[in-house]
Amino acid sequence: MNETTDDKPTSAPPPAKKGFSGLHVFGIVLLTIIVTVGIGYWWLSHYVFPDNFEPVTLNASEQNSLNSKLNTLGIDTQGGGSAGPLKPEPYSEEGASREVRFSERELNGMLANNTDLAQRLAVDLSDDLLSAVLLVPFEEGFPVLGGRTVRVNAGVELSFANGRPLVKLKGVSLMGVPIPNAWLGNLKNVDLVNEFGANPGFWQSFAAGVDYIQVQDGRLLVRLKE
Repeated sequence: MNETTDDKPTSAPPPAKKGFSGLHVFGIVLLTIIVTVGIGYWWLSHYVFPDNFEPVTLNASEQNSLNSKLNTLGIDTQGGGSAGPLKPEPYSEEGASREVRFSERELNGMLANNTDLAQRLAVDLSDDLLSAVLLVPFEEGFPVLGGRTVRVNAGVELSFANGRPLVKLKGVSLMGVPIPNAWLGNLKNVDLVNEFGANPGFWQSFAAGVDYIQVQDGRLLVRLKE
């Protein structure tokens, strides 16, 4: 017995293939180009052709406070003896403060007084971390980077633990690219006082003379031993 074709179910048409239209592809390519150019411009302007820093200008109260601290350390802030001739006096440590306190603005304010560093070096203080940004100009004859100013970032951990100061290099970046630890002499995250303080030299003398050191957000405190 022959089956009629009317009893057979009709097959559904294949689903239409979904995909990006030519307009969608053009939009994605255009967006990718815009993002790439934007990131490239930011990277070049931020790291390869960075603008000079704006020097920190202290107000009158901040400048007077800084001058007082510097005078306590024996640093002349009067511009070459304008305060009058020196008077002889007997040496005494009685009542002398052994603490040195500076704010982040004061440190950058001192840098602003140096015409060579005013617009090329900036210091940041955060908890247990001292960071610095330095703009390094290269001479015209230097390979690849000749005539350019390059941005260098560095961070150093500063704290006090187990009765002695702790100093660790956290890293150095060149144009936003971290420098490998091997190129830094494998000194990243190494306690420099513990590593080199056992031998006579700078780190041993530094540790022996520091009674306490603390870096907080915007503040630096160093207390010296007798």
